[in-house]
Amino acid sequence: MNGEAALPIAATTEREVAERRDRSYTLASGKWALPALIFLLVFFVLPLVANIWRSLPTDNPFGFYRTLFTDAYYLNIVWQTVKVSALTTLACLVFGYPVSYFMVRYAGKWNSLIVFLLIAPLLTSIIMRTFGWTVLFARRGLITTWLVDLGLMEKPINLVNTEIMVYVGLIHVLAPFMVLSIASVLQGVNRSLEESAQILGASKLRTFLTVTLPLSLDGIATGCILVFVLTNGSFLTMLLLGGGKVTTLSLLIYQQFTLTQNIGFAAAMGNVLLLFALIGMVIQLRFLRRKGVK
Repeated sequence: MNGEAALPIAATTEREVAERRDRSYTLASGKWALPALIFLLVFFVLPLVANIWRSLPTDNPFGFYRTLFTDAYYLNIVWQTVKVSALTTLACLVFGYPVSYFMVRYAGKWNSLIVFLLIAPLLTSIIMRTFGWTVLFARRGLITTWLVDLGLMEKPINLVNTEIMVYVGLIHVLAPFMVLSIASVLQGVNRSLEESAQILGASKLRTFLTVTLPLSLDGIATGCILVFVLTNGSFLTMLLLGGGKVTTLSLLIYQQFTLTQNIGFAAAMGNVLLLFALIGMVIQLRFLRRKGVK
């Protein structure tokens, strides 16, 4: 009896599925996109246009840009910006890939805890994070006090306001973006491919270099672009931990707005940073197209 009753239901279900498959769908009206388009126009496109307009004064349209790329001082700052961003990205990749691999392959039930520890720094104010590093590495901070007490240091020294602390602060904040980008791609890597390589005689190292690493390049590219672009715009870390020893375009923009009030020059430097971000996005897009992703 139950089987006989189930037959009409199954037939009805199959008929409905066939009708849905054959039904033609039409795109929603373009009016639904108006709120999003207006939002992007007001808060994204218009500010960019205004920024470009400010950087092109009528008396000397490209004077600010000419100064940035011809004056030795500003050219050195542009180079310093690229160097800091590149080194921070490389450091995040070196430290972040092993963490991502461990999360996906071995963490198991501890994976949620690791993700929480990675995201936790992003949930606090950058001022508080920077103050934490100051408490640890200041002249009378915890680290220097312990080193003196252990006899490893004759007298306490101030480890803050140094270039190395700038990198430490940046890596602390930006490493999670690299780790999560790589981990999300590693989770989609088919473990049977690695097992097949090992069955065919490849060692664990060769399996990683020839199978796992190439398949995780999408995550590496995404993480590198994110960290590089975010480093370009980070100025509080340079300001609070660098002590003036590391000057980048983002910090110079802050100084132009607050000290010299040269809005046009600051706008030009902001456009250069935007150009760096666009170049990174183009590189990532070309990489994904080469990998066959459209």
